[in-house]
Amino acid sequence: MNLKQKASKIKAVILDIDGVLTNGLIGYSGVSGEEIKFFHVRDGHGIKLAKRAGLKVGALSGRTAGANKRRAAELEFDFLYEGEKDKGAAFEVLLKEFNLKDHECLCIGDDVVDIPILRRAGIAVTVADAPEYMDEYCDFRTSRNGGDGAVREVIEILLKEKGQWEDLMKKYV
Repeated sequence: MNLKQKASKIKAVILDIDGVLTNGLIGYSGVSGEEIKFFHVRDGHGIKLAKRAGLKVGALSGRTAGANKRRAAELEFDFLYEGEKDKGAAFEVLLKEFNLKDHECLCIGDDVVDIPILRRAGIAVTVADAPEYMDEYCDFRTSRNGGDGAVREVIEILLKEKGQWEDLMKKYV
């Protein structure tokens, strides 16, 4: 099945956070000790475009952080699963909760903990700076690094393959 055929079935975009929505670096505030992360604004706009196109979008992360919750709220994620050490089990819960099938999900991951869901996804993607062995489990690798517009890149590809990009761009051009 080619990418256009796979894309036509996608109803949800499932993102890892650390290393996909961020560059994977974690900092701590000197005063409060609160975790600090940086998110790319174009990834955020891409997520808004995906939601306007009728897709469910959210994250499945192995870590828990206030920054994750804040960004998920800002972007109006449909779901946020945090602290999920067994991403395969969390994926099962997500599928049931949203009445989805594996092949209706596009998943973006960057490391070994993401492999269980990438192997099952309709479209599996890894970011440019992920380890090379991730290619074995993915349909493609982005040209952009995690936290540097990789999510936006994937969403643009998906929406173009689904034939929705041009309609979404009418608002801007």
